[in-house]
Amino acid sequence: MSRSDEMEDPRRRWLIQALAAGLFASGLPKNALAESFFGSVPGRLPTGRSVYRVTGSATVNGEEVSEATIINPGDTLETGKDSELIFAVNGNHAMILRGDSRLEIEAEKKSADSWIINGLRLLTGKLLSVSRDSRMQIRTSTAALGIRGTGFYIESDPELTYFCTCYGLTDVAAIADPESRTTVESKHHDRPLYIVKDGGTGNNIRPAPFINHTDQELTLIEALVGRTTPFVFENDAYSSPRRDY
Repeated sequence: MSRSDEMEDPRRRWLIQALAAGLFASGLPKNALAESFFGSVPGRLPTGRSVYRVTGSATVNGEEVSEATIINPGDTLETGKDSELIFAVNGNHAMILRGDSRLEIEAEKKSADSWIINGLRLLTGKLLSVSRDSRMQIRTSTAALGIRGTGFYIESDPELTYFCTCYGLTDVAAIADPESRTTVESKHHDRPLYIVKDGGTGNNIRPAPFINHTDQELTLIEALVGRTTPFVFENDAYSSPRRDY
């Protein structure tokens, strides 16, 4: 489908606008049109449910994922080739884990019987995540990232990290070089970055293009935890690559 086809499709425009306005999360009636795009209508996941959808193969702590799987702080998630896992944790964090990824959700004890997320470790793979009013640390093979409650997208391999602060505030540092660090304040994908391993002193953080994630996906996962994105789609003119949900 071409970009012009996508923009002229009234069903897609309606869905994007409805999601951005929080219509599904607010409990308005579901409909077959939304289900045709998303598989099921996006909205806050019911209490006791973590998984919105799994495509292909995925495991949590070595056990195959199903819609009944509960994902908690402290768990390790892995996805197979050409797979994807869309899920929420603790009713506040929602994520899309792409294929060939391994994610460790680091935990901190909040009370005698509850745990919170205090960090993520993504040495390989791709992750889109949203949270609010939550601070945590993310580590890849090349980057240390301080998240101050935000939406972000990250790709990690042994030599390079791609990181986009979709909205919010993040502190970015290169693990191999204490002099390579910066703070990003973003309203709408304003400053994507590469964090490299051997770029030289003070030169391990570099500008990057916007790649491989969309506002449509961010809107979807915000809906899973009962929120909307802090931006709206203006005149349906958003032109990044789209994925079909």
